Amino acid sequence: MYVLQQKEDTIRIPPHRLSENLDEVTRDITRETLEGTIDGKNKLIIMALNIRRDGDGKVVHGDGGIFQKIIYDALIFELEEHEIVLGYVCEVLKFGAFIRFGPLDGLLHISQIMNDKIDINLGNQRLRGKESNKELGLSDKIRARIVTMSVNQRSPRESKIGLTMRQQGLGKMEWIEEEMEAS
Repeated sequence: MYVLQQKEDTIRIPPHRLSENLDEVTRDITRETLEGTIDGKNKLIIMALNIRRDGDGKVVHGDGGIFQKIIYDALIFELEEHEIVLGYVCEVLKFGAFIRFGPLDGLLHISQIMNDKIDINLGNQRLRGKESNKELGLSDKIRARIVTMSVNQRSPRESKIGLTMRQQGLGKMEWIEEEMEAS
């Protein structure tokens, strides 16, 4: 889920940048240091907006830089366990498929795709149910539920997120539409 939230933080402006426009330097450093980081529990900061300095910065003895308090609006992607996500297949492997949703990827293990045995065609990047003939391939849009999360605070793109599509109302969007029409 995406959320826009006002936040406060402190950044360090190095001595060699003090001769530049401090508002521009503040925006640059804030974006470099905060965007793409995890803030709090499972909150990925996508973008920092409306960045402004709050008061005068502080100089710490022995450090030539300025520590500047800032206020900004953060566009946050918040992960919640059991949340339903919309995404698309970005990679097919012998053990399942990676699904891109928002800025992250989650693993849809082969056992969590459907209630059917699955044939894997890595050459064509497709997974097919043996009995149902349902296929899942690259760029297919899906609806899945987050079942497990291990968020990597230092490198959010390396987080491990497990997904399932085996519950009612989940799956490839075409399958869901066919199910709705049939009922």
